[in-house]
Amino acid sequence: MHKTSAWPLAAIYAVLIVFASLFPFSGWRAQGLEPWMFLAAPLPPPYWTGFDVTSNLIGYAPLGFLLALALLRTGWTRGAVWWAALAGSLLSLAMEFLQIYLPRRVPSNLDLVLNAAGTWLGALLAALLERWGAIDRWSLFRGRWFVPDARGALVLIALWPAALLFPAAVPFGLGQVLERLEAAIEQALEDTPFIDWMPMRETVLEPLSPGGEVLCVMLGLLVPSLLGYCVIRHVGRRAVFATGVLVIGVAVTALSAALSWGPAHAWGWLDEPVRVGVWAAAGMAVLLLMLPRRASAAVLLVALVWHLALLNQAPTNVYFAQTLMQWEQGRFIRFYGLGQWLGWLWPYAALLYVLVRVSRKDAHP
Repeated sequence: MHKTSAWPLAAIYAVLIVFASLFPFSGWRAQGLEPWMFLAAPLPPPYWTGFDVTSNLIGYAPLGFLLALALLRTGWTRGAVWWAALAGSLLSLAMEFLQIYLPRRVPSNLDLVLNAAGTWLGALLAALLERWGAIDRWSLFRGRWFVPDARGALVLIALWPAALLFPAAVPFGLGQVLERLEAAIEQALEDTPFIDWMPMRETVLEPLSPGGEVLCVMLGLLVPSLLGYCVIRHVGRRAVFATGVLVIGVAVTALSAALSWGPAHAWGWLDEPVRVGVWAAAGMAVLLLMLPRRASAAVLLVALVWHLALLNQAPTNVYFAQTLMQWEQGRFIRFYGLGQWLGWLWPYAALLYVLVRVSRKDAHP
């Protein structure tokens, strides 16, 4: 049996599937149809595209992979592929049943078959990698690079590139939620006596200055590097990790821009303040290479709080928000806002993780 990050990653991915399947979670109503009637519909359905087939097949493959991997790494080797495939199929069946009550969603037996097949293929890939020894090699690699209690940090590190896929008003500026949260609370309390309880903002939100943008970019790139420093001891491996963070962060942000506004605008976000911020993050990552792990967690805590405070003192760019809705290709990558929620919540999950890590006694000095 091994400690594995596959269980929390599988749970997170299952939640993401539920979100993508039932969004926008509004308009629920009984339409006078039996929820299982779609199972008897002829195959293939009258309206389907190659994109639908590919997305439904690939969309469930990571779930099958993670479930089978989690079962295999915790000692449940007998039937791991089939148990993982069954779990993914039951989740897909539940989502199709619930979609009958959402007027904007259409349940489909083809989707169910493709989801089940995707889950099985993902689980089969995990079993093959386990048999070929690739998973054991990953365990050896993890043991050399990371401390034994690195599971939470590894989950956050794995989710960070996905959180960047939804374009942010400030590159690498995850967690800018205050203005939207205030608007949502105000809308929820409208026409109720509790609206008078809401505190009134005393100052108007001011846009970030170029210097503030540089600082936000630097902190946004430095945070995942420091997260790695919390669970990596060797200085050389920290340097490799920080380089990978910078390269992946820049590449994923360029991919996000290309999917949102078109390939011609893939590098349009890389203006002078952003370039300065990227180089400043690289310099700070080098300066902090020698920090002890507990000190890295303390600096990470300061960086996260500072980053979130700067971002949430600035308003959302209206032009940016309007432009974001004009490029339809990006909707698949974002799963109808799923990526945006991940980008909103990731820094707060990291903040909670580092608070717990700083406050507890280090069992592995």
